[in-house]
Amino acid sequence: MIYADLVFLNGQVITVNEQNDIAEAVAVKENRIVAAGTNQQVKQWIGDQTKIIDLQGKSLLPGFIDSHLHLTGYGTNRLGVNCKESNIQSLNDIFIELKKNAAKTPKGKWVRAWGFNEAKIEEQRYPTRWELDEISTDHPIMISRTCGHISVVNSKALEMANIGKHTLDPEGGKFVRDEQGVPTGVLFENAHMSLFQMAEFTEEELRKGMTLASNDFIAAGITSIHDAGGYGPDNLRVMQQAVKAGDVKVRIYAMVCALNHSEEFVAKMIQAGIITGLGDERFKIGPAKVFTDGSSSGPTIATRDPYTSNKDNYGIMYFTQEELNQVLGNAHEKGFQITAHAQGDRAIEMVLNCIEESLKKHPRTDHRHRIEHAGITMPDLLKRMKDLGVVPIPNPPFFYEFGDGYVKNYGERVNHMYPVRDFIDNGIIAAGSSDCPVTDYSPLFGIHMAVNRKSGSDQVIGGNQRINVLEAIKLYTWNGAYASFEEQIKGSIEVGKLADVVVLNERILDVSEDKIKDIQVQMTLIGGEMIYQREQETITS
Repeated sequence: MIYADLVFLNGQVITVNEQNDIAEAVAVKENRIVAAGTNQQVKQWIGDQTKIIDLQGKSLLPGFIDSHLHLTGYGTNRLGVNCKESNIQSLNDIFIELKKNAAKTPKGKWVRAWGFNEAKIEEQRYPTRWELDEISTDHPIMISRTCGHISVVNSKALEMANIGKHTLDPEGGKFVRDEQGVPTGVLFENAHMSLFQMAEFTEEELRKGMTLASNDFIAAGITSIHDAGGYGPDNLRVMQQAVKAGDVKVRIYAMVCALNHSEEFVAKMIQAGIITGLGDERFKIGPAKVFTDGSSSGPTIATRDPYTSNKDNYGIMYFTQEELNQVLGNAHEKGFQITAHAQGDRAIEMVLNCIEESLKKHPRTDHRHRIEHAGITMPDLLKRMKDLGVVPIPNPPFFYEFGDGYVKNYGERVNHMYPVRDFIDNGIIAAGSSDCPVTDYSPLFGIHMAVNRKSGSDQVIGGNQRINVLEAIKLYTWNGAYASFEEQIKGSIEVGKLADVVVLNERILDVSEDKIKDIQVQMTLIGGEMIYQREQETITS
């Protein structure tokens, strides 16, 4: 008789299998699940060397999958000032922290802050280059907005980038200017992307940030991520090396994307012969990805109707339809899964046009082409998604931090924003994500928001799109595995699948729905290995 290495008993085991069975126990042998069922069924796998964990009624789930976040972006942010900390209430609070960092940073090196949101501070505005100059003129300084699409820099940074009064706005971007036409230091979209790439991190900083990010994600129960790209050309290489060295333990499905000039990077990777699916269970190449519009909270997304807050604003588009069809159509032809950042309904429509055209020219079954975010998905777009077999990747956590702004900027369209209820009811497989560092990476918080849809001010945002707890769990488990063609090896607690599991400190199906975000992760296992443990559990053998 072959015995298990590890057995969990007496739990609320949420299998996320086809029947949504709730089991009591799970057995693990090496890196695979070998049994799931009742205590009596699983106890047959217990031998003299088997470790036993008594779950004491707590929930055990498949490891969470975040289908769109930025490992490098979050990790390197950890090295700078966090504007989301509770002590940051004003611009002056940010300036104080930046001064501290500048004092210990060599002259000429970058001083950074991240997570800035003008709507969350006392002054309700962006700082200016001249205010940042008072912190230092010897260091380039950058404050990145929480959306990752906008930043503010000082005069030293503008000087290094040769940006002045007569510098033209880049295509798909904007330099905010004063009445005399002088750049104020605020950079939108491609203007931000270009300067952020110039302010590149060292390889040592990248590795350190990736390790910090992986550890944080695993502590939140995340066992797999779909990395949505970084700024530098070395991001993919360094990430793969970090996984190989064991510094990054979370499994990675890596999108082929650079956050600046994404179309150029995709073309280079196609030319190099890279294709979706290359790799192994630890690190695998994902879809080719480009950006089509801006940030939902900026707001800079591309909409078919004007913003409710500004009748002259329809957002920013990065490509024409022809350009998008060319870059992603070529990737599709070469065998890539393709995807695009598309937040507004105008951008989503453009991506759907591209996918439809690509499939007409080069038919392919089970392509699972994706749309990242799928922010404002109106009913006509839902039907096209279903017909084309598209996998949307919505962001339920956005409503907490940005929901009130969505109501202001988009009005009644919030009833169709990240519409997970509509996706499910229309038979569309959607995978949940945080877009971290844009917002909180905790999948439990994401599940909470998908179920509750309330902003930080307790305002319900599009309550018609609420889903139940089991549906929300599936967004962050099996559906995520499906979005990366990996549902046969992970995403549910079933025999033969990878032993990627998470143990909670509560019974998630029995907790009040408004308390889901307060649940904590007790343990995270990846491939049967205990990678994270909050506190010592009772283990008997």
